[in-house]
Amino acid sequence: MRYVIVSVVNGKAGIFNDNLRKDVFEKFGAKSSKLPAHFTIKAPFEYGGSIRDLEIALEIFSKESSRASYGINNYDHFDQRVVYMKVEMSREGKELHDKLIDTIDSFPYIDSDRKDGKNKIFHVTIASKKVKDIYPELWEYINTKPCSFQCEFNNVSIYKWQENTWLLHKKYEF
Repeated sequence: MRYVIVSVVNGKAGIFNDNLRKDVFEKFGAKSSKLPAHFTIKAPFEYGGSIRDLEIALEIFSKESSRASYGINNYDHFDQRVVYMKVEMSREGKELHDKLIDTIDSFPYIDSDRKDGKNKIFHVTIASKKVKDIYPELWEYINTKPCSFQCEFNNVSIYKWQENTWLLHKKYEF
């Protein structure tokens, strides 16, 4: 089974991202993930066994953790491949995230790398597929949309790949 672990962006920022992704797809044909607005905790991974031990660990983690704030301000990009909303994680949010990574990395079937470990670039993707050829126009267009939100890092969610889409498996709220 294929899984991904994310923190869903709720509220106005999540709605803004979902709507902007739809808008960008309609205007430019650039696609994004089939997940709701989120920042990634652990990129997709494959595992054929039970993840019940991970579920228990995340449940405990969520009960022992407190919410943390972060901001989403403006846009950035990875080369001309991915365009995203910039996450400015608070010190408390970074500490919460790093504890979460320690918890997840304790499982032998999960291996974090620089893109999804403690030193990741926090971001909320707008477009990540079919971007290169339309990048200048896309970049100019999204920068006409004001982007400034205060958010809460208040959940960790496991999604699994089924029926050609990501379906929510478990959500844990802090």
